[in-house]
Amino acid sequence: MILKLPFKIALLVLAAVSAGVLWQQAQLMAMALTRIDPVPETRALLAEERYAEAGSYLSFFMDYEYVNQNPEARALYQQISEKRSSWNYQLNKLREGLFKGTSDEAIGKTAGVITDFFVIGDIRDLANQGLNLAQGEEVDKVLSALATLGLVASAAQFASGVGTVSTAGAATPAVAGTTVAKSGLIALKTARKIGKLPSWLGKAIIKAGKTAKQSKSLGALTGVLGDINTLAKTPGGFKLLGKAKDAADLKRMAKFANAFGPQSATIYRIGGNVAVGIAQNANKYGKETIKLATVFGKKGLKLLDNVGALKFTKRVSRMTKIGYKGDFFDLLAMLLLMLPKWLLYLFIVLGAIVWVPWRLFLKLKRWVQNSQTKPISQRANKPVSSKTPERPNMETSYKVTFKGEVLSGYKKIDVKSSLAKAL
Repeated sequence: MILKLPFKIALLVLAAVSAGVLWQQAQLMAMALTRIDPVPETRALLAEERYAEAGSYLSFFMDYEYVNQNPEARALYQQISEKRSSWNYQLNKLREGLFKGTSDEAIGKTAGVITDFFVIGDIRDLANQGLNLAQGEEVDKVLSALATLGLVASAAQFASGVGTVSTAGAATPAVAGTTVAKSGLIALKTARKIGKLPSWLGKAIIKAGKTAKQSKSLGALTGVLGDINTLAKTPGGFKLLGKAKDAADLKRMAKFANAFGPQSATIYRIGGNVAVGIAQNANKYGKETIKLATVFGKKGLKLLDNVGALKFTKRVSRMTKIGYKGDFFDLLAMLLLMLPKWLLYLFIVLGAIVWVPWRLFLKLKRWVQNSQTKPISQRANKPVSSKTPERPNMETSYKVTFKGEVLSGYKKIDVKSSLAKAL
């Protein structure tokens, strides 16, 4: 009994804690939140000379006081800004866009688009692939198909332009459509060169390139070029393109990029597909609330999705004002949230089982069973003999009346001899 009581008390405490965790799970998630320090990640990007990406990443956090009041973060942001605005850096990015057709800065992207927007870029790419074939080197079928499609789009664009002049502007929508198609193909070419073109889209491009010579159209690619353009004009959009698994996923990525613009790449870097999923309901949660949740990482985004914008804002505001909240409480909240729900429910059930008065229930069950098996005379509160009478013989359990004489009783009677005597 001495050992049983501490065991019961321990189970009771575990059951109470488990019930509290399940009841206040959202509050514990808020307690476990910690804001991201962007300085270490920014320094890592600078070490790789990815200045544009480092600037975009740190710029996202500079909107929040805990970062823009940090002297280290401010100095780092100033350093990046000076580097990106220097004429030497800008010149290198311009050269990168002109000769490689790709760049992570605006000036390089513009140069790359200008060279690729005209027929010169498509002819150059076809010539390069033809040279590879002649030298026995590997030919990029996707780039060859894109160059072919680019020539088709350029021809359509030229024809639409002539039509616009001859019809006094009536064919302007056609020109806009062919311009979108051409821009989309340029974006696909850039994505291929930097290794951000998903394999499923590459197969669709090769298929469209084979049929373009006869059909003079872009085939199935026409439906996705609008989403491609949306991602192409978004800083870091090609990374989002590379993560798309199919056409439906591409549309989700485009909607995400359209909602958050230049900050899309940073939000995706932190929140991944969780951020993309929440962004589909940006009107419901609010863009600023989603960005605030991103500051706390994926956990913040998941909490926002669980409790909604209003409760999330209140709880985050409340937790940032609590003075005693420190590493111990963060760690405790994280450990409690790591416990699986099935284990919490198990503790609750075990705590209930050990404190149930099973002996009382057993006595009550026996009393009910005894009351159901007692004879009617005993149920009427008549005194009951402690000695149980022997069960009478089956032959004496009936009364026999013969010539007015009753033959019955608990004593065994020979019925045949009694009848003979009576006769």
